[in-house]
Amino acid sequence: GFDASTGRSCNTSEICPGPSMALASAAVATPAPSWRATNRVVERVGMTFSVATRSRPRAAARRSVAAAASSSEVPAEYVALAADLVDAAARITVKHFRTPLEIDDKNDASPVTIADKGAEAAMRALVHERFPTHAIFGEEEGIELGEGGLQEWTWVFDPIDGTKSFITGKPLWGTLVALLHNGEPVLGVLDQPVLKERWVGVKGQPSTLNGEVISTCRCVSLGDAYLYSTTPYMFEGDNLMPYKEVAKHVKVPMFGCDCYAYGLLAAGHCDLVIEADLKPYDYMALVPIIKGAGGVFTDWKGRELRWEGSQEALAAGEFQGG
Repeated sequence: GFDASTGRSCNTSEICPGPSMALASAAVATPAPSWRATNRVVERVGMTFSVATRSRPRAAARRSVAAAASSSEVPAEYVALAADLVDAAARITVKHFRTPLEIDDKNDASPVTIADKGAEAAMRALVHERFPTHAIFGEEEGIELGEGGLQEWTWVFDPIDGTKSFITGKPLWGTLVALLHNGEPVLGVLDQPVLKERWVGVKGQPSTLNGEVISTCRCVSLGDAYLYSTTPYMFEGDNLMPYKEVAKHVKVPMFGCDCYAYGLLAAGHCDLVIEADLKPYDYMALVPIIKGAGGVFTDWKGRELRWEGSQEALAAGEFQGG
């Protein structure tokens, strides 16, 4: 193993003291704020790793959703709705992709388009129609509790994760849909409708890519690991040094995939994803996918990722990933 904060080696039965990031490995999950490499590698709130697999044609994606639901603790009708939500979003996003778009800047200076807004509106309408007691948290319109103020089940979605990729014509953005049960992400879908790739994760079931089971890869040394992050500019202040300590010891640090990097991780094509400054809609859908592929996905302190939303929590910034 390797401790990024001290530069010393650790044996495979030891937890290395490390920076304020979590260890992620397909073989071992360590809840302490530390790094360790054993017979598989390492990950973070975005750090995890994977194992490659062949994928079936996209038509198998809906069959995989049904199969996952049949023996899952998540009701089958909720899993089916998740597929319908990303389908509804795709009908809007794809027709706008690589077309002239008016781009607005939100309060945080991030871009938003008619495709983002239209796709989220379509997804919200579907949830309202089928499960009006379910809460919704979307990137564009915020939190909306279910009828009677209920939020036992909360849908969290990002219609276009990677809007900058979307508006510059790069097909590495994705639609993210998560379902939380009392704050725990139990269902997640990552859909890339241009490339026709869909990852599905359901608690208690193996994750799939276009209907075929996937798993994270074996990487026995941090020095052999391929690392992804969306951009180096997301690391600043207290986040910068821990990131740099890890990045300088991996085989290749890379940038620019947004949520797609997590799909690559779950399917075994890269070993780590490290990110900062995330909101629940950026990562909740990815948690069941990574876990169901054999990886670990935590915040930078090694804690499980969960969020029970409210307007007050949003206003106070009370969620992991920031």
